[in-house]
Amino acid sequence: MFSLDPTTYGKTSALLGIHLATRDSDQVVSIVSVPVSDHGSLRTAVERLRGLAVEGILLVAPGREAIDTFAELSVHVPVVVVAAGPQERLSAVAIDDYAGAVAATRHLLELGHRTVSHIGGPADREDPGLRLAGWRDTLRAAGADIPTPMVGDWSAGVGYELGRRLALRRDVTAILVANDQMALGVMHALSEAGRRVPEDVSIVGFDGSPHGEFFNPPLTIVRQNYAELGRRSLRLLMSEIELGSNARIRETIPAELIVRASTAAAA
Repeated sequence: MFSLDPTTYGKTSALLGIHLATRDSDQVVSIVSVPVSDHGSLRTAVERLRGLAVEGILLVAPGREAIDTFAELSVHVPVVVVAAGPQERLSAVAIDDYAGAVAATRHLLELGHRTVSHIGGPADREDPGLRLAGWRDTLRAAGADIPTPMVGDWSAGVGYELGRRLALRRDVTAILVANDQMALGVMHALSEAGRRVPEDVSIVGFDGSPHGEFFNPPLTIVRQNYAELGRRSLRLLMSEIELGSNARIRETIPAELIVRASTAAAA
């Protein structure tokens, strides 16, 4: 298995989910981290795994370019992509980010908010694109205004900086943030500006980090089941190893909206 820059909560949790799935099996997992997903780095990672005589590879949290590059390499073992957006070149298991964003946006609209602002993740990643698409399509279907989305980098610091900009706009009453750490930064910025959560602004985060329920107020989230992600990914890979094929199967795991105290009816 190898991971593309396992530094965010989602990527780390996906790795943990795979590790937990292997505990009850006779499989041994070796991890190769690839911070830079260029052709040379991916080829080096594949060669390292070949040297370990692996039977299959789980490719964790890759972007589109990494998937395309990897699919062109001569790997010669089954490959399953974990936690990536839509693609047809390799088998994959992913969480339904699109439906999660739809549920979160619909929740905020049903609370009476006229529209929902959005802070997304880096533009070169597929999963933020799905979250953005779910948010945008839900607003469009409701006939609501579609604010210009902001782009963050997953960190609380950038969430704080973007939150400071949103805090100046009194028409902003609801925000969907593409991960929990950026949501934490947004909440801090709103508090500094005298904007109360949820009385003045409702916030929904994404990922479901274990710290979200201890935010002040506890954060409404779209929870992603990383344990199931790990289990299903390993099961699909083992199936392809047994069959000796790479059938380009795609499995999707539902995301779950967990409502807490950071969202409330529009004032």
